[in-house]
Amino acid sequence: MYLKPLQSQTQPIFLPELTAKGVSLFVQREDLLHPNISGNKYRKLAYNIEEAKRLGKRQLLTFGGAYSNHILATASAGNEFGFETIGFIRGDELGLAIDKTLKSNSTLRAAKDFGMQLRFLSRSDYRMKEEALFLERLQKEFPDAYFLAEGGSNALAVQGCEAILNKDAACDVVCVAVGTGATISGIINSTEEGQQVYGFPALKGDFLASKIREYTADKDQWQLVEAYHFGGYAKTTPELIAFMNAFKAATGILLDPVYTAKMMYGVLDLVRKNHFPKGTNILAIHTGGIQGIAGVNALLTKKGQPLIEV
Repeated sequence: MYLKPLQSQTQPIFLPELTAKGVSLFVQREDLLHPNISGNKYRKLAYNIEEAKRLGKRQLLTFGGAYSNHILATASAGNEFGFETIGFIRGDELGLAIDKTLKSNSTLRAAKDFGMQLRFLSRSDYRMKEEALFLERLQKEFPDAYFLAEGGSNALAVQGCEAILNKDAACDVVCVAVGTGATISGIINSTEEGQQVYGFPALKGDFLASKIREYTADKDQWQLVEAYHFGGYAKTTPELIAFMNAFKAATGILLDPVYTAKMMYGVLDLVRKNHFPKGTNILAIHTGGIQGIAGVNALLTKKGQPLIEV
């Protein structure tokens, strides 16, 4: 395989609240798999890259926001494995002053440096990205392209994410942030009897459960914990930023504000509330996304709020 099925390292976490409650916590460092194709993006792209090569495609075409981890990962993978890449970016205003956009946006600048052709869509056009007529037009314009959905989620992405959970993982509970549902679905499919999976959605909405069921057949040892989205996708609060900085100071682990920080905040809050019995072993998956911190810090600077310490 082009993206080899690596096993990431696991780091034990030592915090007073864990000791007080008799609960063990480990973080699986998927964020360290690759400098640019990190975390769950590495897993999601693995089998899709193979399929694109099998089909003889020369291009990878995908969609994402201005600070999308998936956009950068796809651009990096294309550069590394010989694909041209096309990224359709939400927000046509970003393309009106492209030099200014690239100067202020490290994600898009890096994607372009990896050779990605950036196309900017209005927000109304971007909402059509999964509609048949819109995709048909794109397929005619890019006949040599392998299409990846926003976030890279599809059945092959789920298959790739099944490699996240080590079969020898001695844990009772696996915790993971949830975006589109592909990553948690792969993890659920890899669980052993008696293991539970807790998903922490980073966005509001009740559509995720049905999407996860599509990919996980009859497995039912999972649940979504929806109380820790901090207002919705990509939204933060001073409380969340303070938590991230304190967690990094105590553990040396930098979390990302969109996904993993919300998940970790939720895990530790449940520990403090005695949700997990004494003796529970928890494995939390760090799904990457660190590159997006620069964009979040830029927004926090404009608001005059404390920054994420990197």
